[in-house]
Amino acid sequence: MAAYTLAHLSDPHLAPLPRARPLQLANKRALGYLNWKRNRHAIHRRDVVDALVADVKAQTPDHIAVTGDLVNLALPDEFTQAAAWLASVGAPRDITLVPGNHDAYVASANPRLAEWQDYMRGDAGDAGPPFPFLRRRGPLTLIGVSSAVPTAPFMATGRLGQDQLEALDRILSQASDDPNFRVLLIHHPLQSKSSYKRLTDADALIALLKRYRVDLILHGHDHIHSTMWFEGPHGRVPAIGVPSASAVPHGHTPAAAYNLFSIVREGDTWRCEQRVRSFVGDEIADVRNVRVI
Repeated sequence: MAAYTLAHLSDPHLAPLPRARPLQLANKRALGYLNWKRNRHAIHRRDVVDALVADVKAQTPDHIAVTGDLVNLALPDEFTQAAAWLASVGAPRDITLVPGNHDAYVASANPRLAEWQDYMRGDAGDAGPPFPFLRRRGPLTLIGVSSAVPTAPFMATGRLGQDQLEALDRILSQASDDPNFRVLLIHHPLQSKSSYKRLTDADALIALLKRYRVDLILHGHDHIHSTMWFEGPHGRVPAIGVPSASAVPHGHTPAAAYNLFSIVREGDTWRCEQRVRSFVGDEIADVRNVRVI
C-alpha cells in the first residue's frame, strides 16, 4: 500500500488587514488593531504564506489540514478575503479546516464562519458547523472540533463546551470499528503553560482520548514547533503543533513552517513519519524527519 501524505499548516493570519470602520473597533478589536499596527503586521506577511503554500503544493500531498486563525480581528472583509485564499489553496474536498480564536475574535464574527463551511463540512453533508465533524479521506478519518470562542481582552483561551464534547464522545464511539488512521484537528493545544492561552476544558478532552483511539492530534495557536504525548487506550498519542504559516523568517519567533505526515498501514499497525519544511534563510527546506509512530 502506498503511503498517504497529509500536510498540516496553521495560523496564517492573512494580511493585509482590511480597512476597519470606527464602529467595528468599538470592542476587543481596538486592542487587536493597535497590536497589529505596532507589531503583528511586521511578523505575519502575505508573501511568506504564499511562498509556503506554493511549497506545500509542490510536495503534492493527498490532503491538507489547516488548524485555524486565518484572520486577525474577525472583520467581515477578512472572512471574504480568507475564503478566496482557501479557494486558491485547493478545493474543499482536499482541505479540512477548523477555526481558531482569532476567527471568533468577537461574538459577531461567528455567523461569518459560514463563508468557509465547505471546508468544515462532514461526510454526512451537513450544512457546515456545528462541530465536531468527520471526514474520511483515503486511509484517514479526520475529526474536526472547534475550540474557537470569543474571549475578553488580553485572553486567547479556547473551549469545546459540553455539547461538543458529548457529540465527540458519540462520534468516537460510533467509529470504534473504523480501521482508518484517526486524526483529530483542533486549534488550541491540549496543554499550555499560559493560563490566558489554554484550552479550558482540556481535561475532559484528554479523558476522552484515554477511552477512544485517536492516532494523531494536530493543532496550532502557539506558533511554535511542538510535540506532546497523551495516553490513549492502546499507548501514547502524539499531539503536534506548527509555527504560524506567515511568520517572517528572520523574526524572534520560529519561521513559517508546515508538517508533512506520511501514513501507511504495516500489518496490524500504522506507520506515521513526520517531515518538517520551514524557511531556512530565505529558502524553504526540510529541517526535520522523524518517525512519529
